Amino acid sequence: MTFPVLPTLASVHLALTLTTAGANEVERHNDIRFAQPGGVELLLNLHMPKGIENPPLLMFIHGGGWMNGDRNRCRLEWVAQHGYAVASIEYRLSSEALFPAQIHDCKGALRWLRAHQTEYGYDASKVVVGGTSAGGHLAALMGTSGDVAVLEGGTAGHADQSCRVQGVIDYYGPSDFVKRSENQPSKTDHPKGGVYQLIGGPVKENLEAARVASPVTYLSSDDPPFLILHGDADNTVFLDQSELLAQRCKEIGIDVRLHIEPDGGHGFKQTDGEKTLVLGFLEKILGSQ
Repeated sequence: MTFPVLPTLASVHLALTLTTAGANEVERHNDIRFAQPGGVELLLNLHMPKGIENPPLLMFIHGGGWMNGDRNRCRLEWVAQHGYAVASIEYRLSSEALFPAQIHDCKGALRWLRAHQTEYGYDASKVVVGGTSAGGHLAALMGTSGDVAVLEGGTAGHADQSCRVQGVIDYYGPSDFVKRSENQPSKTDHPKGGVYQLIGGPVKENLEAARVASPVTYLSSDDPPFLILHGDADNTVFLDQSELLAQRCKEIGIDVRLHIEPDGGHGFKQTDGEKTLVLGFLEKILGSQ
């Protein structure tokens, strides 16, 4: 599919002021095109807190099994009301491109965001990345695979910008596809499974591809802090995926906290306790707003 010439940034902005008692007003800039890899249009929504000069940035990656979802599915949009800029990004879905296109697009989005920070008025010198489910997997992968050449890609250009992150918020994302194939083969080795479609075949026959796509493969002691949240009743991504990631982080000295939500299923309902954890993590990494 052919797309027209990129419009000016001003023409794609939709500003909307949201008011919440006791919180910052938020200005939204929707449908900003940041890349078009392989003819696939990738957009982001930017949520900017009003009255905060150069707010630090949280980049959010949506879930959907790498097969669906978009920038409008943002669990952490509310963070903007507390003084942080939030950019909710898109990436190519598995029907549009196989892995590693998805992590290429996420890293490209961060490079684009850093290149445009002066234009939009946020501070991207330190960035926390967050995501849910498939997005949690990609967020964790961004945290563990800094400067891994095969996972860098060229999406959105701006090769002079860093795609390293300073913190990761991982909601119930898979971390080890080989391990997952042992107890969730319907996800990894069945043609309709999300991991099968992500890497283009069954994990058991593509072990190296599964390792390349797994965040645990790249863990090292210089990785950023992690906040991991997972429900103990999650039947879509089993809790052991987050437990494994947390344990490996602890073993090599990475700052990590695993919050297990009692009776929480996949996409468990947001709670005040969860919000307190998220804001505490952001304050530790990005400073208080």
